[in-house]
Amino acid sequence: MDTLKIHFKNWFLLLMVIAPIYTVFGQDSKVVLAESKLAVNGTSNVHDWTIEAKAMSGKASVTLDAGDLKAIKSLDFSVEVEQLKSGKSGMDKNTFKALKSTSHKNISFKLVKVVKITTISDNNYTVETQGDLTIAGVTKRINQSFTTKLIGKKMVFTGKQKIDMTLYGVEPPKALMGTIKTGKDVTVDFKVTYN
Repeated sequence: MDTLKIHFKNWFLLLMVIAPIYTVFGQDSKVVLAESKLAVNGTSNVHDWTIEAKAMSGKASVTLDAGDLKAIKSLDFSVEVEQLKSGKSGMDKNTFKALKSTSHKNISFKLVKVVKITTISDNNYTVETQGDLTIAGVTKRINQSFTTKLIGKKMVFTGKQKIDMTLYGVEPPKALMGTIKTGKDVTVDFKVTYN
């Protein structure tokens, strides 16, 4: 009987040590294209415009503890330049040329550092990060904030980012012999699901 008590006590202590380890685990995910949307919004001297990404990809690796987001270990995201579509072929060609799509096929973001994760409510978080954004072959370190919502095994990242395209060597496209001029700043509006 004493031996049984000793064994039970040892198993209980082992369980107390191991249990917390099993509540923390990593989750690796990929972009779900059908549930993701990214739009680039800009201005011109005539009217505002929008281009939507028809193809994108990416991976994320996070640490969850009892269903709570504790860390983002890695995060990358990429958009194919020639899959940015406005619905107007002339505008698309000017966009591809400005973004140097023949030599630089993708626009990409790669997480460098998570600055802060703040819990808003159950399964909802605000995440402040720094990452490398590459456009037209030029890479710049940016501050990127977004919200993250956990839905089962899915993570939905939502946010906006204003970008001065001239910092990446991108000359704002012109049309109709320069009579239509686009602004140098664009705003990227995204809602991207990883699963």
